Parts: sequence; structure tokens; C-alpha cells
Amino acid sequence: MTHPPQGPGPGPGAGTPDWVTAGWDTHQSAPAAPAPAPESPQPSTKRAAGRDRYLDLLRTFALVRVVVYHIYGWAWLTIVFPSMGVMFALAGALMARSLKRPAWGVIKSRVRRLLPPLWLFGAAVVPLMFLAGWDPGNDPNQTGNWGWIKLLNYLLPVGSPVYPLSVGHEGGLLDPEWAMYAAGPLWYLRTYLWLVVASPLLLWAFRRVPWVTMLAPLGLTAVVGTDLVEIPGSTGYAIEGFAVYAGCWALGFAHEEGVLRRLPRYVTISVAAFIMAFGLWWAAGHQTKFGMDLNEIPLAQATWSFGAVAILLVYAPSWQQLPGRFARWDKLVTLFNNRAVTIYLWHNALIVATIPMISELYGLPFMTEGSMRVLTATFQFWMLVLIWPLIAVMILSVGWLEDVAARRRPRLWPTTAPRRGSPRRRA
Repeated sequence: MTHPPQGPGPGPGAGTPDWVTAGWDTHQSAPAAPAPAPESPQPSTKRAAGRDRYLDLLRTFALVRVVVYHIYGWAWLTIVFPSMGVMFALAGALMARSLKRPAWGVIKSRVRRLLPPLWLFGAAVVPLMFLAGWDPGNDPNQTGNWGWIKLLNYLLPVGSPVYPLSVGHEGGLLDPEWAMYAAGPLWYLRTYLWLVVASPLLLWAFRRVPWVTMLAPLGLTAVVGTDLVEIPGSTGYAIEGFAVYAGCWALGFAHEEGVLRRLPRYVTISVAAFIMAFGLWWAAGHQTKFGMDLNEIPLAQATWSFGAVAILLVYAPSWQQLPGRFARWDKLVTLFNNRAVTIYLWHNALIVATIPMISELYGLPFMTEGSMRVLTATFQFWMLVLIWPLIAVMILSVGWLEDVAARRRPRLWPTTAPRRGSPRRRA
């Protein structure tokens, strides 16, 4: 099993930008002046109504990359495609679109969509930890009764969830570190919740000083993510996660508000490339035992993700439908976007579950020493093969809870957009 994930859903937005049109006064009291020469059309800075399939495609690719990374642990994947930066940027864009409605209602809607899937996850995982012999009050990594108090984060993820670093015993059905891996993705829900709550203030600041709002989180990461100022405990982890990805969240604002499209493209690309170069330079000088794994190097993660996301968004087409060869993946892209929370929340636990399933093959009577060596050499490949049907089973069994949380008609396998007649209430 790879090292525990330290870096790495999102919910669908509501509302669309209002188009502002100028009317012509047709009443004339004097002879009409000569018509002015037609001006060359200027690109609109407004986002088109409806779902942007380019952003949906990016989210799908990000989810697939996360799953592959958590199986293989390849550090270079964090550089090739910064999945978590992309996911936070897309969530930020949807949040900016939704905040055209009253802020309190939008926050309640986002939190409501997040909590029921989390509660189901906690109801399944926490009892298994207890059955394996874990006692939060006697956990050596917790102080006194704080272990019990931190269990509340499985109800509302304002802080770091508590889990045993090791539970059970070697040689058991599951790896002793299974709980740590299963609970690993919960940091994302905490950071997402913090950013949702902060969004009205962040968007207010962004509309006044956009570049300061986008770049300030990089400065905060340089303070709290480099041990320049060390904040102990779960509060430190929460602030660090917020700082690392708030810049990408604000880039989502910039995409939705049209800020990136109003700038000359070469300016955005140049600034992004400089920030990314700094990120790689910092990562090269602060490598961990996992090498240049950006998930383990906060400042490198923040700067590289920021620059990469800016480039992805500045070149973003506005696709109402997937074009060309991408069209064949339309149903899969729709499914992944409709079940993003389910896939992200459960994928690590399902990865852990593949290990004993594949290990059973060693005991088959026809397995020779040579075939066992082949199985060992390809073990992670078979984990990758097996994880997708397990994710499909999870989507079918619990994914409908995302619809219930969003007050939509529950569907088992949502490969199309909800019908207009489907019950749905805004909050």
C-alpha cells in the first residue's frame, strides 16, 4: 500500500449570470447622424448559462488521477496534473455563480449536500474501528478525552477527524493501517467546508482587490506551510489546508467573473509560469522520503497548483457539449460529476478492500511459484482493475444519497442531467 494521502466534492452550482443588454432610444427629434463604423466584436467576459462540459471533464480527470495516485503513489502524478487544485478551483467557480443568491442560503445548501454522505461514511467506518479494538480515549496520539470529542468531526468536519494509526494486528484480514487510509480523504471535506463558509467574504474581497485575494493565500502558505510559524494540532492542519487551496478557489472566482478573460493571455501565462517555476524550485530543495511529492510540500503544492490551474482556466473553452472524441465519454463524465462526493469519499476505503480480495488468489491450488511472483509484480495493476467495479457498486448502493442531500429525485446511475421536471428546491 502506498503512503497515506496528505493531499487529496464538490456540489453542483445553481443560478447563471445575468446578461446585461443596452436598449437603443428610437425617438429622434433631429436628423439622424451618420452611422458610426462598426467596431470589431469584443469577447464576452460572461460565462454561458448551463453546465460547462470542459469543467466537468477536468473534474472527471481529477478524480481518476486521485484514484491512480492513491494506488501507485507516483510522486510525478502530483506534478503532471494537480487534481486537488483543479477540484477546489471548479468548486470555487460554482460557489461564485451560486452567490448571486443570498449567501446564507447558499452556505446552507452546500453544507446540506456535504453532510449526509459524510454521516453514512462515518456510520460505516467508525463502528469498524471500535470492533477492531480502538478506544479513542486511550489513543496514544490523542490527549485524554479529546479523542472522543474529535469524533464529532464525523458529524460536522470543522477539524481533523480522529482515527487510529494502527488497529487490529499483522496478518489480519485488513492491513493494520486501514483506518488511516480510509479516513485520509476527509481532510478535503474539512477544507471544502472552511472555504464554503469563507466564500462570501472572499468573494467580496475578490471583487475589490482580485489579485490580492488570489495571491494572498500563497503568502499565508509561505508562513504556515514552511514551519516559519508552526500552529500545533488539528487547527494547524486546517489552516494549512485552507491556505494551500484558497488561491485555487479564488481562481475559480476569477474564471466565473471573467477576470482571466479580460487580461492579455500572455500576462496570465507568464505570471503562472513564474509561480510554477518557483514551486518546482522549492520542491527540489525540500524533498521528503517520497521525493518531489507535492502533497508533502505545502508551499510547492500551493504555487504549482495555482499556476497550473490558471493556465487550464485561461485556455478554457465554453463547451455546452463534449466535442469530437470526447463525446464518447459523455455519460461517464456526467456520472462522475453527479457522484463526485461518493467517489472521492469512498475510494480509499475501497482501495484497502482490494488488497485481501487479490491476496486470496495466492491460495488457489493452481498457483505456482512463478505465477505468484507475477501476481506480486502486478499487484497494484490488479488493484487498479478491481477498484472501478467496486466504485460502481458503491455508486449504486449509496450514491443516491447525494441526490437526496441536494433535494433531487434519487437516481441509481445518473449518466444524464436531471430532467427539468425533477423535484428540486433551492435553499
